[in-house]
Amino acid sequence: MTLIPDALLWATSAGCAATGAAALYYRARWLAADARTAQVKQLAAGAAQQVTARDEEARHLATSRLPALVYARQNGTPPSHGTLLHPFLANTETAAVHESVLNQLDQLLVDTSSRAESATRAAVLACVRSVQALVYEQQGGITRLLDEEDDPKVLALVQPIDHAGSQLERRLQILGVIAGMWPGRQREDVPLLDAVRGAMSRIRDYNRVKPPRSSSHYVASRFVEPVVLAVAELLDNAARHSPPSTPVEVKFVEVHQGVSVEIHDAGAGMSLEARQEAARRLSGKNPVRLTELRNPPSFGLLGVGELVKEYGFRVWLDEDHSVHGGVRAVVFLPHSVLADPPARTEPASPASQAADAAPQVDTRVIAAAGEYEIAGDGLAKRNSRRAAGSHGVPPARRRLPGAEPPPSNFGNGLAAFVQATHDLHADAQQMSTPSPTSEESPR
Repeated sequence: MTLIPDALLWATSAGCAATGAAALYYRARWLAADARTAQVKQLAAGAAQQVTARDEEARHLATSRLPALVYARQNGTPPSHGTLLHPFLANTETAAVHESVLNQLDQLLVDTSSRAESATRAAVLACVRSVQALVYEQQGGITRLLDEEDDPKVLALVQPIDHAGSQLERRLQILGVIAGMWPGRQREDVPLLDAVRGAMSRIRDYNRVKPPRSSSHYVASRFVEPVVLAVAELLDNAARHSPPSTPVEVKFVEVHQGVSVEIHDAGAGMSLEARQEAARRLSGKNPVRLTELRNPPSFGLLGVGELVKEYGFRVWLDEDHSVHGGVRAVVFLPHSVLADPPARTEPASPASQAADAAPQVDTRVIAAAGEYEIAGDGLAKRNSRRAAGSHGVPPARRRLPGAEPPPSNFGNGLAAFVQATHDLHADAQQMSTPSPTSEESPR
């Protein structure tokens, strides 16, 4: 009888043990499944975060990084590809693809800008050459008319046209310099005072300019036209930015390493931003791109900067030393730009040979008239053969304020200078004619 309860007790114990084991087994399975579910949820959340981050990076690329690169290229500032919105994507395929897109766009912008700049320069050069050839032809006709005509009324009508043609020629020259043309060549050395007077004759308000009385310096032949053109632009800038009733004074300052041409105006001065921009343009250190000029464009100081870069003199503006409270423009000419005065006692010198070949000038007429004329081409030229008190002589041919009458022995030198001026016009006409080697002329 006792065996049956024992058997039942054993069976019950065994069943309970089996049930507990099963419960533990399934509980472990449930915990493992729950852990895997949590892991899957975590992975899904991470994947969703990655997708969201990549979408935000694509939006950031389209709305921020690409426009910033385009803006930098269009405005001449250093290009930047920007930074990622999510740094944890730095070493991913997404970052690499975005960087590739930025690099390709950057190269496309550079190539497009280069092609546009080349096309613009070619168009500007073609226009300048064609118009300049017509201006040279017109100036040649005016010069012949002024040489041959004696009627004061006719001369009074023609000489303003000559002066306007000189201004047009200067503006074409400065635009051509910016586009890569050379301003021209000069065969003879020129007195610095004559170079300044030539620059005066190329601006509208020449009668407001007070030149120095004398200078013993000469400008070397290769640098004559660049110096005249640079001084003319600075004189024009000073006259246009100062009241019309005020003078523009020019001074020569002897320095150890050369000579400085100072231009003082009585304008209102310049703001700090304007001075910084002017210094940048006049330094010649920044390449000029015609496709990146402001609207409306300003060519004067840019052209002077190109001349500074090419011919080795220096130009700067300041307000601290202006004698009239305006702006002082300084053109520093080192000894490399200057030339020794020609020897006057050598009969076989090039100057005397040029004087022999030049038209004869009646020195008595020059001394009697007391006139020192400034021609439309910008340099000293012929006398108009009329008395100093004649009302028929227009302003472009009157004696300049502060200029002294030439001495009685000035005839030979003036004749040589007339011949050199005619040679300059001939060279300029030859340079304006397109040829396969016209752009390869020596600088």
